[in-house]
Amino acid sequence: MKKQLDVVGIGEVLWDLLAAGPKMGGAPANFAYHAHALGASSHAITRVGKDDLGREISRRFGDLGLPTAELQEDEVAPTGSAKVSLSGDGLAQFTIQEKVAWDFLEATPNALALARQADAICFGSLAQRSAISRHTIQQLIAATSAHALRVFDINLRQQYYSRELIERSLRLANVLKLNEEELPVLVRMFDLSGSLTSQIEELAHRFDQRVVALTRGPSGSLLFQNGRWSEYAPHPVNVIDTVGAGDSFAAALVLGLLHNLDLDRVNCFANELARYVCSQAGATPPIPPELAHKFQTLAAR
Repeated sequence: MKKQLDVVGIGEVLWDLLAAGPKMGGAPANFAYHAHALGASSHAITRVGKDDLGREISRRFGDLGLPTAELQEDEVAPTGSAKVSLSGDGLAQFTIQEKVAWDFLEATPNALALARQADAICFGSLAQRSAISRHTIQQLIAATSAHALRVFDINLRQQYYSRELIERSLRLANVLKLNEEELPVLVRMFDLSGSLTSQIEELAHRFDQRVVALTRGPSGSLLFQNGRWSEYAPHPVNVIDTVGAGDSFAAALVLGLLHNLDLDRVNCFANELARYVCSQAGATPPIPPELAHKFQTLAAR
């Protein structure tokens, strides 16, 4: 029987304030949930306020099967939130509250222990907007073992990033995930040239990335690993909203890589999961048992 994989998301947790009502969100928490739904032992290292919204996140973690031991509680700063506006095709735009609990993450002994034992750890740029959380996140990433996947799901939001931050994060990571809006930012930032595939290859070689994943919404995704490409174009889906779709893709990608699945199989399943999340409201819908079972069957081969 294969060992259950240990997967960690580090960073923000918040309430996405949607027109249909608030939904729990934050890329690292979403990632941890989807990894758990696919069978991993999954943790989110994050922070909430000592308030009703924070207590509701703790309750929601319990409902989703996520441990609450790593859910830090801030005595002063409130639980985070983000206003979400949706375009006609369900694409989300975020306005994110500042100076909230996840801006003050701590590298607790428990958090460091989780980082050291993790098979994969996922982080982004948003939660590094404050000096305190940036130092904590980079300390936790540096604590991982040599074999661990260190996944930088870049997640550019508003003005909360810089070249220095992105470059430092890329040098800490060995897997990069980005979308079709974020790649042009990196192209300008690092003076990349040539075709789209040349740009991705240059990113991989310059920053020593084992895998680079580019998601392209309805156009599917590209994966690049050690000179090999995988391209997948998904079937159309009735999009309710795209919140959390990239995080579900990242979770399926990471677990597929850890299980050493064929790159095309990883790409196909990650798209299938992301497509399902797009068809539901919010970032963490219940995953159909048949979808989770499909992945576990692939992983068991």
